[in-house]
Amino acid sequence: MTQAGQPATGQPTAGLLVVDKPAGWTSHDVVARGRRLARTRRVGHAGTLDPMATGVLVLGVNQGTKLLTFLVGSDKTYTATVRLGQTTITDDAEGEVTATHDASGVTDEAIDAAVRDLTGDIQQVPSAVSAIKIKGVRSYARVRSGEQVELPARPVTVHRFDVGDRRRTSVAGQAVVDLDVEVEVSSGTYVRALARDLGAALGVGGHLTALRRTRVGGFGLDRAVPLTELEALVEGDEPLPLVPLAEAAAAHLPVREVDADEADHLRHGRRLRSRTDGAARVAAVGPGGDLVAVIDESGPTVRTHVVLPAALPAS
Repeated sequence: MTQAGQPATGQPTAGLLVVDKPAGWTSHDVVARGRRLARTRRVGHAGTLDPMATGVLVLGVNQGTKLLTFLVGSDKTYTATVRLGQTTITDDAEGEVTATHDASGVTDEAIDAAVRDLTGDIQQVPSAVSAIKIKGVRSYARVRSGEQVELPARPVTVHRFDVGDRRRTSVAGQAVVDLDVEVEVSSGTYVRALARDLGAALGVGGHLTALRRTRVGGFGLDRAVPLTELEALVEGDEPLPLVPLAEAAAAHLPVREVDADEADHLRHGRRLRSRTDGAARVAAVGPGGDLVAVIDESGPTVRTHVVLPAALPAS
């Protein structure tokens, strides 16, 4: 007899699924496919990717959904192509071009200076077609209905903004400059807005023509699996490559190992003394290597953010 809630194949039922999202899919599309592949409704994602974008999209499956809130705030890394000389309504290639400028006079020195100004702690106005809600309605929905949307600036951090290949070309007879860039940013940073602001600083406008997320917190493209490969696994009755809960938490949080008695205390709401260096988010891992809870040790006694049930013994 198999463990309760576990398929006969022995496929794990809880964890994180790191997907390499294809272009043209919304994050919701990927979640819907993940539900079908994992045969459960309890699937969510940690951070939206635009339909145009590809790359790392982290899904939580069953109990793994409880960890998503701790991944949403993780730093992220992207590769992208910025086109200088054109502005679009969406700040990327999916929107109509709203203005064009001759970018032939933009020098490499000017580009480098503008990039430096957009690196570090900055105030960024999110793209108007972001998923930010305004009085309960997504900003992009308001824009698509014809509203003029102005979002307030918010603090973000651009840890790294590297410019690689620079290509000077023309589009419809207009000189443009395409920049291949790699950026490492804090949660809440819009790479489309970086492209927009870089073009604005240079006086020629700018937008993204390509975007690929290469890392979310501790998970990079080396852990990401294309949907086609996931579908082939399921069709072959093979288990999905779910990242176990303890490993998933340890990839993003400091770890406190707890013994069986401490694990029991946490699961039953009893107090424990804090033991780490005041960390507000700590993965408490039990003697069997299972994730017991995500805890707060910023005070003298432990508080719990999330508690995971003990695994049922096989019978």
